[in-house]
Amino acid sequence: MQIQDVLRKVEELAPLSLQESYDNAGLLTGNPKWNITGVLCTLDVVEETIDEALRLKANLIMSHHPVIFGTLKTLTGRNATERILIKAIQNNIAIYAAHTNLDNIQNGVNQTIAWQLGLINTRILAPSGNRLNKLVTFVPEKEADRVRQAILTNGGGHLGKYDQCSYNLHGTGTFRAGEDSNPFIGQRGQIHHEPEVRIETIVPDYHLSTCINAMLAAHPYEEVAYDVYPLKNTLNSVGAGIIGDLPKAMPSDEFLRKLKDTFGIPVIRHAGRLEDAIQKVALCGGSGSFLLRNALSQNADAFLTGDIKYHQFFESEDRLLYCDIGHYESEQFTPKIFYSLLTKNFSTFAVHLTSIVTNPIKYYV
Repeated sequence: MQIQDVLRKVEELAPLSLQESYDNAGLLTGNPKWNITGVLCTLDVVEETIDEALRLKANLIMSHHPVIFGTLKTLTGRNATERILIKAIQNNIAIYAAHTNLDNIQNGVNQTIAWQLGLINTRILAPSGNRLNKLVTFVPEKEADRVRQAILTNGGGHLGKYDQCSYNLHGTGTFRAGEDSNPFIGQRGQIHHEPEVRIETIVPDYHLSTCINAMLAAHPYEEVAYDVYPLKNTLNSVGAGIIGDLPKAMPSDEFLRKLKDTFGIPVIRHAGRLEDAIQKVALCGGSGSFLLRNALSQNADAFLTGDIKYHQFFESEDRLLYCDIGHYESEQFTPKIFYSLLTKNFSTFAVHLTSIVTNPIKYYV
């Protein structure tokens, strides 16, 4: 099994095109054609992570946070990032990061946090816009099923909780094949009328090229007519944060204790009144304070994230319980996403969860 086989499966779950513009997700070191000896799943890559991979004979590290996250002009070992990269390269260890692309999917980082809290009726807090397209093509009636399935099995035709969605309109196509053509139907130099099906379906941008290539491969025509229309519709399955409900409302102080127990936090920084009951909960793993307005507009009782700055606490205006549960603490369950995906789909190599706590922040209590 090669590294590229694993990466293909990970990117089916979290396409790289879903990462934010500032991000650096993807394969950071190593050759995708290396054979895999084992995989180590972690939140961060620190120097000890490379040592752990070597002990486990794992030559692929699956990380949430990219070890290269800024400008890298030299590789001399002058800081931790450079030492990590040098050691990984010297020992033929591949490092892969799935960062904001894993944040922005429905069953990614934030849904994993929601599951830990037992939230129900969950949905994306800030769904993405301008990511949907309508793909239209015209196919002879007898070939329509084959072409339609090629599109629908490669990422097209998903509408919320439904799949295999398409609209099909019967009509007549006309064309005249040139002298140097090789027409599937009709004769060179003669106008041909063919009963055709106009197939329409919805395709998100991160599946568009795959769908088009599958459609072209399945289509019988030598020259395929198709249209792509960008849509203004919101894509509810992709975006930032999660909002959902606790099965039963609970007092604020009880909710805060639940957070401490669930995430192993010795202290929670928060703003907001403690007199209100908590049931609707919004959250974003890592640094999610940019979503506070979304949480407020959807009448969340509490909003959980990390890295909240002093002045940002004022912005909640005591309209909800605004909790900083820590960057590491909120995302600590992320390596289990990798572990579950890989153990479910591959059995020819060992998959390990890191034993190293990479949180650089310590608490004196």
